[in-house]
Amino acid sequence: MELATLLAALEQAPEHIYPSETLDIHKPITALAYDSRKVVEGGLFIAVPGTHTNGQRFLDEATRRGASAALGEALPGQSAPLPYIEVADVRKALADLSCAFYEYPAAHLCTIGVTGTDGKTTTSNLISHLFEEAGRSTGLMTTANFKLGGREWENTTRQSTLEALEVQQMLQQCRDAGVTHAIVEATSHGLELQRVRGCDFDIGVVTNITHEHLDFHKTLAAYRRAKARLFEMLDPHRDKGMGNHPVAILNRDDSSYDILKPYCRVPILDYGIDTPASIRAVDLQLSASNTTFRVIFPDAECHVETQLVGRFNVSNCLAAIATAYSQGISVADIVQGLATVKGVSGRMEGIDEGQSFSVVVDYAHTPDSLAKVLATLRPVTQGKLLVVFGSAGERDRQKRPIMGRIAAEMTDFFVITDEDPRDEDREQILREIAAGAEAQGKQAGKDFLCIADRRDAIEVALKRAEAGDTVLLAGKGHEQSIIIGREKLPWDDRRVARELLRKSL
Repeated sequence: MELATLLAALEQAPEHIYPSETLDIHKPITALAYDSRKVVEGGLFIAVPGTHTNGQRFLDEATRRGASAALGEALPGQSAPLPYIEVADVRKALADLSCAFYEYPAAHLCTIGVTGTDGKTTTSNLISHLFEEAGRSTGLMTTANFKLGGREWENTTRQSTLEALEVQQMLQQCRDAGVTHAIVEATSHGLELQRVRGCDFDIGVVTNITHEHLDFHKTLAAYRRAKARLFEMLDPHRDKGMGNHPVAILNRDDSSYDILKPYCRVPILDYGIDTPASIRAVDLQLSASNTTFRVIFPDAECHVETQLVGRFNVSNCLAAIATAYSQGISVADIVQGLATVKGVSGRMEGIDEGQSFSVVVDYAHTPDSLAKVLATLRPVTQGKLLVVFGSAGERDRQKRPIMGRIAAEMTDFFVITDEDPRDEDREQILREIAAGAEAQGKQAGKDFLCIADRRDAIEVALKRAEAGDTVLLAGKGHEQSIIIGREKLPWDDRRVARELLRKSL
């Protein structure tokens, strides 16, 4: 694609191009890259600022790899080794360029954005399953997994919402594969950092909004505002000629309802359990192996049985049910879909090596999600409830003592350990979590332990467990790595638990 065509797609025209006499804007651009290691001959390098570094530091490498030009924000008192296109907002530019390079794939798909603090991945997978049960073809991008054309694979990037370049590339692949509906997990980071710009969302779905990511957003109000961007993106006049109906799917039980409602210009379809809503679950029957409930629709009702467990999963099911119902999927197909859906990798995933106690791996890494999972496990646990958990370094510090308090109030014993300490003092992170437990009168060494090494922490918890107990390994879920310092080391809670259980049996 000609550079001139790409630049014409920018919402804001470049502020400067220098040296302009050396840049041929009619030269074809072979590829886009924001990672200098992925630059190819004739490509355009987009110098995006990151948490630890800035793409502008890698202009020399991009030049060596054959980039035709680079694009980024103003260079602070330095010249570039290759033609440089200066823009006011490089993240918006990256999204606009990506949309143009991949020929605006979202215009040819029904795109569904799913946001919220907890439950996004499960809800996204449920939506995909319900649509496919009804004969629709889906593409899927979530924290845990990707799906395209019947093929599914794990997300090992450690990014819940990929950068705009990968998002648009995936949407193009969806279009090429004949996908009709693309489901994108839209995190607050993804929304704030323009990663889902140009997705032309037709449907916006929210699970809940609780305490998370204040390291990035600074205030809860700013975090909520980032989530609201998804619903601002829903255009009541957008018509892709596919018969899809723009709609906002809101949770009537959650405080997010009143926060997001003013940002919705499209019709709202709400769901709930405790609060009267357009789509409501009643008569919940919760067990250790399945869940049943009745769903009341505006014009029908049905009985649902699913293998997903926990009250929070009823809410996730309702979000998916409302999404499917809004697009004309029959109640019968919805019931069939929920009856056949399997759990999501690393979400309430049981580990069974023949031991006499239960071991469950879950991604719960926020105060709200940890409390919900523990509340689900307590009534189905005959003996003691133990949990191994931590809190990520260089992330929301305010939640650490809250999670310590929750473990103190809701478990019989717990081990505080590494999640992803990154460059923070790992022992300090543990102390900050422990402070919340100690404020509840719990004592280290008696009621809980602090063990930084996650393998050692899991081993200690498993050795303490007796017949009828439940051990929850929380915070990592499906993840395939743990980040210590700047190093991403191979890690999988499920694999480690199986190894330790086999060793002890």
